Amino acid sequence: MNVSLETRELLTALMAEYAMAIDEDRLEDWVELFAEDCDYRVVTRENVEQGLPNVLMWCDNKDMLRDRVDSYRNVNEYNLHYDRHILGPLRFISEKDGAWTFDVSYSLFQTTLEGESRLFSVGRYRIEARLEGSAARLKTVAVIADTGLVPSLLATPI
Repeated sequence: MNVSLETRELLTALMAEYAMAIDEDRLEDWVELFAEDCDYRVVTRENVEQGLPNVLMWCDNKDMLRDRVDSYRNVNEYNLHYDRHILGPLRFISEKDGAWTFDVSYSLFQTTLEGESRLFSVGRYRIEARLEGSAARLKTVAVIADTGLVPSLLATPI
């Protein structure tokens, strides 16, 4: 697919900010990368391949993402950790009316406060992002994890 350098750079920067906002515990900034009418879900590759509707996490608008972050900050008890994402290059699938669909492979490591690092999740993102001038917003993010086995609580976004 032919993608302009400007579009590729803008969407690559969006995904870099997505990962760094999570990794730096700037979850409120992470939420602001989304459009108001967004859809964020974590699913397993097996369910996607079999066409099954089961999800591990689902927020179908930006207010639900805000609630998830607020709950993480003020209510839930979880394993304290640091996240670190490694992203692959963007693979563009389609474009329609300023909305780009692309995949990005990811690996997510978590490090405990005691310094133990482990691989937490591996998979790919299926992204739909809208370009509006020189800005990009996430419309849909499907985190397609290679496995549904989560080694600990799924407290932070992937």
